[in-house]
Amino acid sequence: MVGSIFTHIDHFVATVTFSHPKSNSFPAELLQKLIDTFDQLSLNDQVKIILLQSEGDKAFCAGASFDELLQIDNETKGKRFFSGFADLINAMRKCSKLIVGRAQGKAVGGGVGILAACDYCFATEASDIKLSELSIGIGPFVIAPAIERKMGIFALSDLSLDAKSWKTAYWAQKYGLFNRVFENKRDMDEGIDILVHQLSQYNPESLKEMKKIFWQGTEHWDTLLIERAEISGKLVLSDFTKNALSKFRS
Repeated sequence: MVGSIFTHIDHFVATVTFSHPKSNSFPAELLQKLIDTFDQLSLNDQVKIILLQSEGDKAFCAGASFDELLQIDNETKGKRFFSGFADLINAMRKCSKLIVGRAQGKAVGGGVGILAACDYCFATEASDIKLSELSIGIGPFVIAPAIERKMGIFALSDLSLDAKSWKTAYWAQKYGLFNRVFENKRDMDEGIDILVHQLSQYNPESLKEMKKIFWQGTEHWDTLLIERAEISGKLVLSDFTKNALSKFRS
């Protein structure tokens, strides 16, 4: 149940589709495949734009693999686990190509972090978001910088502290996570086709320079996000978190 990453390149647009049977969540191996995909596409002269999407009609992404979270029993494993999304966000940040996100459904935890790391994002009305980490004794430490950069400190604190509540797609649009929200997938995909086609016609060097401007001031994230992963890696071993996670063990 590792899941899959599929990439299709057509007319300078690379469509990257990730999939996992458990609500498109990410075990470590699948995360690494997506990181490698961004690194490769960043160097591909036949690509100007990356469209990132998940498979299916329901969840966009449920975040990191809960099965792997339940297996953490020491700080080294904990840091390694939470470093997965740190490395992914950094790969998206440093990728030379603009990344357009397509959210067809709900996103939780790391899934919200992925959307925040996109340079432009489409969504449907079904794309509610939630950060549930505090409810199990950890926190969205790794993805917080990406969310704050995109949505501001108010939205980050609201999402983080109200950890059991879903926020609507229109709320997420109001605070900058989504650029456009559509009633259904068909209308969303039409909007995506129009924008992505337009972007694919532009000067690739101009697009690359705009990406640099969007991400100015984040050069320290290589260190920052790993430091945040270490915090989560320690907290996941706390009695509070162990007790919370015990409810999910089969």
